[in-house]
Amino acid sequence: MENKPSILIIDDSKETVDGLESFFSEKYEVSTAHNGLDGIKEFDKSDGCLDLVLTDLGMPEISGIGVITVIKKKSPKLPIIAMTGWGEHPGALARDAKADLVLNKPFELEELDRHVEQLLVKKS
Repeated sequence: MENKPSILIIDDSKETVDGLESFFSEKYEVSTAHNGLDGIKEFDKSDGCLDLVLTDLGMPEISGIGVITVIKKKSPKLPIIAMTGWGEHPGALARDAKADLVLNKPFELEELDRHVEQLLVKKS
């Protein structure tokens, strides 16, 4: 049996994390975190076995910008999708931090799914 790709979802909104986890769990191995610090801990626990990270930008502890910066420093080729409801300025900061894609909330799950698949294909 083929291994499913592994994704990490980081967002301080429980509803967002639960919804995305439910949506993606049939196709992917999903791990979650509810703030940036826990997200970095989950990334570190994965021992390089993650295939993609989805992170919110506005979070307590460590912002999504901080998460992207730390993860990209440790694993430059790991695709990261940043999600924001804060408009263009945080999106520009996320791109500067090397996010592979910035999505403005709200977005359609099918659109997110398409982007995840494209980034996973590009990574492999």
